[in-house]
Amino acid sequence: MKRRIGLGAFAVAVAAITLVLGFTHRGGGASASDDAGSRTTTRATFADRDGDGVLERSRGEPLRRRTELGPASRGVARIATLAQITDSHVRDEESPARAFVLDRLGGAFSSTFRPQEALSAQTLAATVETVNRLRPDAVLETGDLVDNAQSNELSLALTVLGGGRVDPDSGALGYQGPQAPGASDPFLYRPDVDAPRHRGLLSAAQRPFRSPGLRAPWYAVPGNHDLLVQGEAAPTPALQRLATGSRELVEPDRGVKLPRSRRTFDPAVLDRLLAHGLPGTTSAVAPDATRRLMRPTELIDRLRRARGSGAAGAGDRLDYAFPVGPKLRVIALDLVKRTRGADPAASPRQLAWLRRQLKAAADRWVVVMTHQPLASSPGGRRVLAQLDRAPRVVATLAGDSHTNKIRPRRTAAGGYWMINTGSLTDFPQQSRALRLRETAGGGVVIDTWMLDSVPGRLPDTARSLAFLDAQGGRPQHDAGAPSDRNARLFRAPPGG
Repeated sequence: MKRRIGLGAFAVAVAAITLVLGFTHRGGGASASDDAGSRTTTRATFADRDGDGVLERSRGEPLRRRTELGPASRGVARIATLAQITDSHVRDEESPARAFVLDRLGGAFSSTFRPQEALSAQTLAATVETVNRLRPDAVLETGDLVDNAQSNELSLALTVLGGGRVDPDSGALGYQGPQAPGASDPFLYRPDVDAPRHRGLLSAAQRPFRSPGLRAPWYAVPGNHDLLVQGEAAPTPALQRLATGSRELVEPDRGVKLPRSRRTFDPAVLDRLLAHGLPGTTSAVAPDATRRLMRPTELIDRLRRARGSGAAGAGDRLDYAFPVGPKLRVIALDLVKRTRGADPAASPRQLAWLRRQLKAAADRWVVVMTHQPLASSPGGRRVLAQLDRAPRVVATLAGDSHTNKIRPRRTAAGGYWMINTGSLTDFPQQSRALRLRETAGGGVVIDTWMLDSVPGRLPDTARSLAFLDAQGGRPQHDAGAPSDRNARLFRAPPGG
């Protein structure tokens, strides 16, 4: 789960651009004729070239050569092509369980609202089309597929990934949520009336559409938002009643004491907070039983059974390994705590299982996928200690931080690349491609680059709004440095 710092307000950010730069809205992004082929960012990408707050198509970014783990060497044999999708946060933006009004308080609630939030399913569908054009051997979905552990959110996301008719609407017919034209909260962007104005956007966001579904097999690990309410707390009866109920909080009482950090975001605290109803002014919403909060076992079972999914294994953890061709093995590790918080945790049982999987890989190269970056906590670092001794590990893939970052990890066994990929929910809303090849000297080179979603009114508008979001990826530089996005990563042969 990405922590978004500062209170900010989308309308304030747009107003500042308007005053300083003479902002004039010119639409949501590129048209279909702009790039009819692949959306690889090595050819072209999006940029605000003249500083007016509007994204345009700009020149691409070449692969930056990185030799921290081995000398440059010619690729001679293809191993596999992979795509990574992460942190799509497909959400029911009309749900009363989202507590959007608390976004202004910062702290543990600082990612409960985004101006583009009604377009999460359409953004994922546009990404699916982009990934299909890549023709990968496998697609790795590294968690936070959904935003709030709701059953209807998972149904929505799985239909996008599996293909078919997607119906984003929930509750009453049409949009009923905090971005409606009549909403009076000055912190929340209303596309029908606020700049940049997109009349009819919310109505269009609720209409059914069709997703082609991924054409390659896809493999998932859960994220904290998949399993926990707002990515932080295990479902409780009080939270369950809130999610499926008919009232939502629109203004909290001034004296209410709310959790301010992950350490205090506890299910018991939330139950006490909700013991006598919602703590503040409420409004009526249409109840919806499909908004029920899932138990972790249900989510994992549905990921295993989903159309096109290759997720395997047994039990209440989504730990499994699978081959991608004859020369690559991918290990998926489910490190999400089931009680609260976003930091990864690895049990002794998981570490023992991981040792067996690394041994079973034999002479195949290994990629390890997790939701959380492994260096971010003691639990993750225990996993790294296992990987450090394995000579065939070439990369770890993670999401969670919403940030593009590639770092070398040097070890006595040869080292590996730690690759974090930004989210589909915050700018720049890109997925990642990875092409692995063996090199002439017996090592590996990983070509990795970002993929923009295919053009379309709703995903293009989502990108343009995400770019202007005062709390989102652009102010926090989540796109990373150029070498964190498009890079050629060399790794010397084992023992080399």
